[in-house]
Amino acid sequence: MTPALQSHATLALCRLAPVIPVLVIDDPRDAAKLAQALVAGGLPVLEVTLRTPHALEAIAEMAKVPGARVGAGTVLSGHDATRARAAGAEFAVAPGATPALVSACVAQSLPLLPGAATASEVMNLMETGYRTLKFFPAEAAGGAALLRALNGPLPQASFCPTGGITAANAPEYLSLQNVVCVGGSWVAPASLVKAGDWDAITRLARTAAALPRE
Repeated sequence: MTPALQSHATLALCRLAPVIPVLVIDDPRDAAKLAQALVAGGLPVLEVTLRTPHALEAIAEMAKVPGARVGAGTVLSGHDATRARAAGAEFAVAPGATPALVSACVAQSLPLLPGAATASEVMNLMETGYRTLKFFPAEAAGGAALLRALNGPLPQASFCPTGGITAANAPEYLSLQNVVCVGGSWVAPASLVKAGDWDAITRLARTAAALPRE
């Protein structure tokens, strides 16, 4: 799967809902119920970050949930990409991009959402074939104002901003022409996951799924 085909696949996933939950899962026993709660609320595309010892196990459990489209986040290397694909990840998300990571995702036929935060990074990824990108770290890099500015010279690029996105500022991002969706953790706060309050998470997901997009 070439980078261009990968971007086509990730764009289709990003269009499924305005928010992609960014999930840090400590206990894989929570994975399936969390996925069910989010899917029930209208958020089918889920990013499980590879930041905990049980992330791959969580991906495997979530991938079994009907309607869930599960990917791996914080994919930093070819090794990460291979393990994510083996666990059942449908896509990978990275904070940046390297030639080795791109090659691994091509070899694994694993759609990659690579990260970029500057015009040069966006241009380099576009030359490689990627046009659907993660804008990270969104708020620290310049926020909605920077994305609005990038749309002028680089209208071919579409973004999923992640990093500092909240229920309060998500609408501003989603109002931009070059933003397809946003990534955020607010729809599945650790306190609710720990309490097993799946109904509350479904309510948060339902509100997020109703956010308007440009």
